[in-house]
Amino acid sequence: MTDDSNTTKYIAVAGNIGAGKSSLTGLLSKHFNWKAFYESVDDNPYLADFYEDMRRWSFNLQIYFLSSRFKHQKEMLEDKVSLIQDRTIYEDVEIFAKNLHEMSLMSDRDFTNYEALFREMSHYLRPPDLLIYLRAQVPTLVRQIQQRGRDYENTIRIDYLERLNKLYEDWIGRYPHEKLIIDTDDIDFVNNQEDLGKVIGLVEQRLFGLFN
Repeated sequence: MTDDSNTTKYIAVAGNIGAGKSSLTGLLSKHFNWKAFYESVDDNPYLADFYEDMRRWSFNLQIYFLSSRFKHQKEMLEDKVSLIQDRTIYEDVEIFAKNLHEMSLMSDRDFTNYEALFREMSHYLRPPDLLIYLRAQVPTLVRQIQQRGRDYENTIRIDYLERLNKLYEDWIGRYPHEKLIIDTDDIDFVNNQEDLGKVIGLVEQRLFGLFN
């Protein structure tokens, strides 16, 4: 099935580490013939330093993420094609930077500066036509993180995932634009075609439904 609407669509997939964002991005991209954009951390010059000394480098790291994701989103939307994005710029601010601040790994002064910068940038952002939030409890996240076997994720702590989950739930409750929340604990859209079909049906209903 292709996107037969008269306008291009901008879809984004949000969720905690291990929630299945990249997998769903690829599956929906293939089904709807949307261009897929994935998060990339390979070229981040601060990441290694951050893991060595989080308090020293947290602000630099988050500013780099914010800048590169803002540039990435601007370039994506210039393409004038329907697209789907793995992780949003909002998650940098609402989840990851906020968590660093709450853990005292980013100072009040730096976090205030960071938030002020994002507020200015947000005026130039186009929110997604639909934000798909993948909700998953920590045992589901842990299982899926272990299954994909990325070495650098071996040190992720359960309490860290729990903190992020709380921030995600708070943010999605306040998110003011069109959203679709999918509980993923009891579905497997990667290996079960029926589950994938249900997700696709929900997306179609939101984007192309009779009353939209």
